[in-house]
Amino acid sequence: MSNSYARPILRTADLAEALATVARLLEHADTGELEVDFDARVPGAEALAPLVELVPNIDRWPATGGGGEAAVRVQAWGMPPELAGPLLAAVGGAPATLRWDFAGWLDAPAIGLGRGGSRGSYVTVCLNLRDLDLREPAPDHTVFVHVAHREAERAPWLAEQVGLAPIGELVMAPL
Repeated sequence: MSNSYARPILRTADLAEALATVARLLEHADTGELEVDFDARVPGAEALAPLVELVPNIDRWPATGGGGEAAVRVQAWGMPPELAGPLLAAVGGAPATLRWDFAGWLDAPAIGLGRGGSRGSYVTVCLNLRDLDLREPAPDHTVFVHVAHREAERAPWLAEQVGLAPIGELVMAPL
């Protein structure tokens, strides 16, 4: 993992649409080393149980929910991409991020960029969130593309490749 800069390109209440966008974005990535990272804030032990069943060694610690209620923060890194769907189903309506991590973006000769390295090459779905920090709960989901800061122009180009345009500014993404 390394720092990246992320730009939102889609906000939708339709999780299937968000995941289809991720799949189309991954067509522009070297996915030979694809893995997923997960971060969520669940409302308590009952909501935590399905996640522990999927990932028994999931990191967890007490946290505060969006309304100040007791919650559990969970994180897991470097998981097989096949766990993406089950994780999203298990988290339910809790705020969560699922990030696809891969070897790099493919060449983008139309904008003068060669292959991107693994530093800053990610796609994230923010489930029931507007931000990458689990701080802005929302009734919908946001898709972010991550790029290296020196290749900021890659983000709008990637959005264009999947028929979209950026809907926000480039922001530094948390690790």
